[in-house]
Amino acid sequence: MKFHVNGELRELEVSPSRSLLDILREDLFLTGTKRGCDGGECGACTVIMNGKAVNSCLVLAVELDGSEITTIEGLSVDVDDLHPLQKAFIEKGAVQCGFCTPGMIMTAKAFLDVNAEPTESEVRDAISGNLCRCTGYTKIVNAILTAAEDVRRLKR
Repeated sequence: MKFHVNGELRELEVSPSRSLLDILREDLFLTGTKRGCDGGECGACTVIMNGKAVNSCLVLAVELDGSEITTIEGLSVDVDDLHPLQKAFIEKGAVQCGFCTPGMIMTAKAFLDVNAEPTESEVRDAISGNLCRCTGYTKIVNAILTAAEDVRRLKR
C-alpha cells in the first residue's frame, strides 16, 4: 500500500489487519503516537487521517492506501519551529506526564482546522475523547484557546 505520512510518501507491504498505530510505531519508528488502551477509549494514539482526528489503534492497514496521515512528529520540523499548539501546551503548563499530550494536540489541531474561533465549551467537547489523568483539563483547554488565538493572528 502507498500512503503519505507527514508529507512523505510511504510504501509498505503489511498485513491488512495490522493497526495504523502498530505501523507508525513499529515500521516507521514514529513513537510520538502513544499506545494507551488499544481499544479507542483514551485518545492517546490520535493522529490526523485525511483531515480528521482518528484513533490510530482502530484504523486497519487495509484503510490506509492513498491516505494522508499526520502525526505529532509532522507538526514541527524542530524545537525552534514548534506549532502554536505545541508552544501553547508548554507555555500554559498543559503537559504533566506527557502521555496524553500527542493525542490531545492532534485532536486539537484537527478541531482548530475546522473551527478557528472556538468557545471553551466547544474545546471541551472536541477533546472529550482524549483522557488525561494528570491535569484536570483546565490548562489543556487554556492552551488550545491560546493556540487558536495565535493561529488566527498568524493568518492575518
